Amino acid sequence: MDLLARSLREAPIIEKGDYHYFVHPISDGVPMLDPKLLREITIGIIRKAELEGVDKIVTPAAMGIHISTAVSLMTDIPLVVIRKRQYGLDGEVNLSQVTGYSENEMYMNDVYEGDRVLLLDDVLSTGGTLRAITEALGETGADVADIVAVIKKDGGSNEMDEYPVKTLINVDVVDGEVVITDEQGDG
Repeated sequence: MDLLARSLREAPIIEKGDYHYFVHPISDGVPMLDPKLLREITIGIIRKAELEGVDKIVTPAAMGIHISTAVSLMTDIPLVVIRKRQYGLDGEVNLSQVTGYSENEMYMNDVYEGDRVLLLDDVLSTGGTLRAITEALGETGADVADIVAVIKKDGGSNEMDEYPVKTLINVDVVDGEVVITDEQGDG
């Protein structure tokens, strides 16, 4: 994860209240995303994730989409995007996302009882997004095969009680800079 580590060390930091937020192409879409970085991350996810018997990749909009699309293309596993717009389609599941800096209603379709899913996200910070999604998946009767977040921001209440989250790299923000705390991530 050489490119990922380097790009994180160079990431600008902004403050939203008490929250120190790094701006990165994987989590924010700026600066532009180098295809080599996306390829490195995709290969890292495929190597780390439990893919055996997975029926669907599930990801939240918007910043999980590019990562999950790349993994879907490489594995031929269909992709389900949890979105912020309600359509009222049959089987739509409503979930409430609460993070350290926002609250949103999100909506999921096309996940059913017995589906074995891989949950992918860009950053594990507060755990609010992943907790909301795993609760919704549980309500549908889906089986969570694995959860992978590209980046884990240390220091938050980001531990998932029922599901361990694998990460590619762990970071913290110290004195206005991103510090790599584990170049191998968790799991």
